[in-house]
Amino acid sequence: MNKKFVIAIDGPAASGKSTTAKQLAKKLKYIYIDTGAMYRASGLCTMLQNVNLNDEAVLKNMLKKISIKIEYAEEGNRIYLNGEDVSERIREADITKLSSQIAVIGMVRRKMVELQRKMGKNGGVIMDGRDIGTVVFPNADFKFFMIADVRTRALRRWKEAKEKGEIIPLKEIEEELIWRDKNDSTREISPLKQAKDAIPVDTSGMTIEEQVQFIYNKIE
Repeated sequence: MNKKFVIAIDGPAASGKSTTAKQLAKKLKYIYIDTGAMYRASGLCTMLQNVNLNDEAVLKNMLKKISIKIEYAEEGNRIYLNGEDVSERIREADITKLSSQIAVIGMVRRKMVELQRKMGKNGGVIMDGRDIGTVVFPNADFKFFMIADVRTRALRRWKEAKEKGEIIPLKEIEEELIWRDKNDSTREISPLKQAKDAIPVDTSGMTIEEQVQFIYNKIE
C-alpha cells in the first residue's frame, strides 16, 4: 500500500471505533486523529475559562485562541490543550457530557473541522468520529460505519470504568448511551449518520482484533 489514504471511521459512542482506529493506525503506520478528544478538549477549555456556551462573543474569542495538538505516543496519543497535557482529564464523566453539548454548536464544529482538515490534508491518516465521512472528509478514500447494540456498548464502557477503579451502574451507562445516540443523531449540525458509500461494520460479536483485520482486509 504505497498510496497514503484518508480513512474515515464513524459510529455511535462505544461502538469500538476509537480502539479499532488506533490499532489500525499502528498496523498501517498512519497518524490517528482522535476527533472526539478534540471536542472533549474544547469542552474542557470552556470549563477552565468559565465560558458560557450561550455567550457567542466569548466563545468565539476562546476558539480564536484555542490550541489543540495530538501527539503520537507508543502507549496512546497525548492530547494537549493550550500546551497542557489533558489526556486523562478529558476522559472524565463531566467532560464526556459537556463534549456532547459543545459538539452541536456551529462555530465549535467549524473550528474543529478546520483543524481536522489541516491535519489530514496529506493523507496517511485515520479519523474517527460522528461526521468524518459525511462532513470532514466526504471524499475520504475509505469510509466505515461501526455499530453495536446498546447493551454491548454499555458493557464495554462499564468494563473500561471498572479497570480505572470507577464503579458506575451498568443501567446508568446504558441510559447515557441511549441519550447520546439520540442527541448525536437528531442534532441539526452534522448529525451522526452513515455515509452512503460507507462500509457498515457490526462489532457486537467481534473482538477488537477481528474489527481491525476486517477493515484492514477491505483497504488491502
